[in-house]
Amino acid sequence: MSRRILIVDDDASILASLGEALAEQGAEVQVANDGVRALPLLERFDPHLVLCDVRMPEIGGMALLEMIRKRRPSVDVILMTAYDDLRTVASAMRAGAVDFLVKPIGLKQLLAVTARVFEDRRDRDRAARQRLHDGEPAPVGNDQTIVGHDPRMIDIYKLVGQAAATTATVLIRGESGTGKELIARAIHTHSAWASEPFVPVNCAALPSTLLESELFGHVRGAFTGAHETRRGRFALAGKGTIFLDEIGDTSLEFQTKLLRVVQDREFQPVGAEKTERTDARVIAATHQDLESMIDERRFREDLYYRLRVVEIEIPPLRDRSSDIPLLARHMITRAGQSLGASVPVLSPEALDSLIGHSWPGNVRELENCIKRAVVIASGSVIRPEHLSFMAPRKKEDGKLSSLDEVEYEQVLRVLSATDNHKGKTAEILGVSRPRLRRLMDKYGIE
Repeated sequence: MSRRILIVDDDASILASLGEALAEQGAEVQVANDGVRALPLLERFDPHLVLCDVRMPEIGGMALLEMIRKRRPSVDVILMTAYDDLRTVASAMRAGAVDFLVKPIGLKQLLAVTARVFEDRRDRDRAARQRLHDGEPAPVGNDQTIVGHDPRMIDIYKLVGQAAATTATVLIRGESGTGKELIARAIHTHSAWASEPFVPVNCAALPSTLLESELFGHVRGAFTGAHETRRGRFALAGKGTIFLDEIGDTSLEFQTKLLRVVQDREFQPVGAEKTERTDARVIAATHQDLESMIDERRFREDLYYRLRVVEIEIPPLRDRSSDIPLLARHMITRAGQSLGASVPVLSPEALDSLIGHSWPGNVRELENCIKRAVVIASGSVIRPEHLSFMAPRKKEDGKLSSLDEVEYEQVLRVLSATDNHKGKTAEILGVSRPRLRRLMDKYGIE
């Protein structure tokens, strides 16, 4: 792979020393002693990488960076800065710089950083070629997109379509973070009542008394604090969908009242004498083992069967690891759009790390992991050191994994990846410098 590097600095000694070091490594090097002379070289020399000083006469490094991003967005830019310029680093990274070097620049550090930049370019090119080969368009997603090619997901898509064609109640089951609400929204969106409200309610977040008032409404004076009559979620939903998340966490008393709604389409606001009718469809979801709860008399069997007209079981992410590459690419694009960040590509090593993780937090954990990596990777390439995983849950023998061991290994891994750069390590780990120092002291890391 050819490597063309343009160095821009008003210090002739820096131009000479850096240019010689990079040329010895096989790079084709051109130099310019200010930003004005650098601009025509962008077209004539067509560099892959620009090393640019921050402080220069006429056109400074930040202004040159902005010009390069507009004229030649494929060109990578590394800013070179003195210690008293470090406050500009955050602005530079937001503007699109891939890295920065602090003067005086060590040749070992220079070669390591430039080598990584070209490795990132190679990974980006490889990813682009792979997308073309696969015939896969760049994913443009939104928060309601369901992604997955696993055969079990295909079966779920079929069930979503079948359920959407009716007003039947649906019970969605799966571990926390698998996307149960996403499936519920898909059923609603593809139904004939998509223009009606979709009303989600987290049953686990409210005690039974408040949950009843939230769903069915109440009249003025029904209880302390009920200063005015209030309509409930069932009334507000119209002919739309009520999504009852974590239905397994509700009380038997509430379940009895919900059964009446599901069975007779009637409910009674708290404190009211008259009943009201609802045309809303009920979709419930849980991560609980409802069958065991029925045996233990903690969940009503009649309600269970009323809710389970259509049942959808979402597999955990660890059981459909073949979907991880597709999910990760989709989430990277979506994260870049929502965060206003440049969209990086995923290195093969990072993808291997994602596929090899057990994902105790399922798709939600993957999404949080990807969002953080997009920010830290700064629009370049996501590498393993940019990824942050939840600690594993219990092992098969029932023993807990050592959180300290996980933490220790992660600190060591990121320190190694950043060549023991404390500032970058703290940023990647999402901790302050003092917190990083305490972690290093805790584990005896020199």
